[in-house]
Amino acid sequence: QVQLVESGGGLVQPGGSLRLSCAASGSFFTINTMGWYRQAPGKQRELVASITKSGITNHVDSVKGRFTISRDNANNTVYLQMNSLKPEDTAVYYCNVRVSVYTGIGYRTDESWGQGTQVTVSS
Repeated sequence: QVQLVESGGGLVQPGGSLRLSCAASGSFFTINTMGWYRQAPGKQRELVASITKSGITNHVDSVKGRFTISRDNANNTVYLQMNSLKPEDTAVYYCNVRVSVYTGIGYRTDESWGQGTQVTVSS
């Protein structure tokens, strides 16, 4: 089982910045990919950014140059620095983590989601 605790959402004016954090804890062998998704009202959940254990990142085109994903492997934490926020960035942001769990005879991959944190960009 993996527990994820998110923080950092809130209300910000257009052009402002926010930093989201997501700390993972629990019983697992290693954390593989960590990512952030978002879901706006009436829309499907979409990937915003992801980062592998080795630090390879992927950002969706709509946030490139404005958002940066990073991770602290020592503390099992992933961050999303969001700059130059726009009203269309308004959504609930969810942390996603994929971990390897030792089963006794091998490994399996488990996926966990955070509880979500609201980001609202409005003047």
